[in-house]
Amino acid sequence: MKKLSYLSRSQIQTLHDLGGERNAQKFLKSMDVYLNSFRDGETIYHLSKEGRERIGAKRVTKKLTTAQHYIMRNALYIGFQAPDDWKNEIKMSVKDIATVICDATFVNGGQRYIIEVDYTQKMVANKSKMDRYRKLIDVGAFTDTPPVFIWMTTTEFRRRQLINLCEGLESNIFVISDFY
Repeated sequence: MKKLSYLSRSQIQTLHDLGGERNAQKFLKSMDVYLNSFRDGETIYHLSKEGRERIGAKRVTKKLTTAQHYIMRNALYIGFQAPDDWKNEIKMSVKDIATVICDATFVNGGQRYIIEVDYTQKMVANKSKMDRYRKLIDVGAFTDTPPVFIWMTTTEFRRRQLINLCEGLESNIFVISDFY
């Protein structure tokens, strides 16, 4: 929770190998002093004040209408087997050239992966972001090899638009239904 902010019941169940849904519910109920929850299709959990104090988390989380953005990002985290060096919301910049904040990033086998989640974002904002990434690639901000872009979006239509935006770059674009 400290690292991922919001997790669905099924994500917690998967990450902590809690077995069946009933066992997961029992486990989460036993942790209710440390967790807050709300419904957004599935029950979404985040740390309560007591939970943050217990583990030393500083970031305060509340019920959000955009929690699904976090859930989608966490689906990728789980899908990539919870990389140890996964970092959320990382600022990448080259002074006077471009600055961009990725949703997450990690390195696997020397290859940099950049995670982007397209939940309610306007496609023009995604285009702007990819243009800034291209500028960073052009000036050599990513050492020897350009990063691999991993996108998660909501529909096949948006996936096709993202494929076009990533043309010429190594990328994988997923729809949330690919994971659930």
